[in-house]
Amino acid sequence: MKSPASLKRAAEWALPYWTRGQAGRETPQDLFRVLYFGWLVAFTLKLLGSAWDVSWHFKWLRDDLAPPHLLNSAGTAIAVALTVIHGYTGYGVDKAALRLIQWGTGIFLVAVPLDLINHRVNGLDITSWSPSHIMLYLGTFFMIAGVLRGWFMGAPPGRERTVVLGAFFAFFLENVHFPEQHQEYGILSIGAWDNHATYAEPILLQFAADQMGRPVDRGMMTAFSLPVPDFLYPVYAVVAGLSVLVAARLLIGRFGAATLVAGAYVGVRTLLWPLLTFTGFPPSAVPFFLVVAGLVVDLAFLVRMPYVRALLGTVGVTAAAYGALVAQSAIMGGVYSAIKGQKGLLGAPPLATSSAVWAGLGLLVVWLAVEWLADRRRGSQTIEARVIATATP
Repeated sequence: MKSPASLKRAAEWALPYWTRGQAGRETPQDLFRVLYFGWLVAFTLKLLGSAWDVSWHFKWLRDDLAPPHLLNSAGTAIAVALTVIHGYTGYGVDKAALRLIQWGTGIFLVAVPLDLINHRVNGLDITSWSPSHIMLYLGTFFMIAGVLRGWFMGAPPGRERTVVLGAFFAFFLENVHFPEQHQEYGILSIGAWDNHATYAEPILLQFAADQMGRPVDRGMMTAFSLPVPDFLYPVYAVVAGLSVLVAARLLIGRFGAATLVAGAYVGVRTLLWPLLTFTGFPPSAVPFFLVVAGLVVDLAFLVRMPYVRALLGTVGVTAAAYGALVAQSAIMGGVYSAIKGQKGLLGAPPLATSSAVWAGLGLLVVWLAVEWLADRRRGSQTIEARVIATATP
């Protein structure tokens, strides 16, 4: 806990900056770092709260004031405060970054009461794919996109710029992949049921069964744990999740960027796995396949022609993702079976392999769009440089 003297010094440092200004205002470097390290703290709290939240909802009956919600709310409070600071002072952001942050924060704050109402009306609404939940992800999507732009445009070149940019992309990947955790927890909950065990408390199972109007049986467990089509998990992972890795590789501009962003996210999920399971919370499958796909994204960028890279990369990345999912389910399930005598508990959600075609087409469209936007940006920078060179005596 900070002493009154340190708090006084912090206030004396910060108060001179509290002046009205337009977005794009020249920002002192020490203030810029404080603002964006504040965003790192906010997103870290939201990540920890969100990761705990999914596991919590597969064990306990929903509670608005559950500890994961409070942890997530602490991160949200910091994010709201930073949004207000950016908007009032104009420091640390250009107009585009500020608009993204403000729209994202606004959508998120509107989604919170809508989600509470939704749960009051529809009961559990355990699925991560409900409209009110999607609004929460969408708000966070725009919020992180704005923070990414602000840091990318304003941070000075160097290692810190690259590392923090990678961290923001890892948070971006976490938010995009978040709804997929429903299937990652759900498949293990069904596996536990098949091995005559349950992770959920009886009150949660009975509430879900009553809501569905059926007894507590395997059919109810399946509807409770995997209420979405099997193709959704791999298609969404390839189109949405891997698009984040493509964008990360383009903006960071270094070989290995996509692999490291995926590895950072998967690494956090791997560290949280024992922390949750050893404290009695349900485990989840961990998306190790994202690291394999990230490596293939990095390899694709060895191809210098952008649109050829997008085509070849899409084929390679989609094949790698689906292949890694199949291998993960088989190999990791076998490892766990050998250790615990149970089957498939570290595997992957059900996989409809025929959906690979649609996943690949979706990724190709997004990858081509990303390459087109990057090409336009490079072109505008070239024109700007020529204008400056011509105007300089």
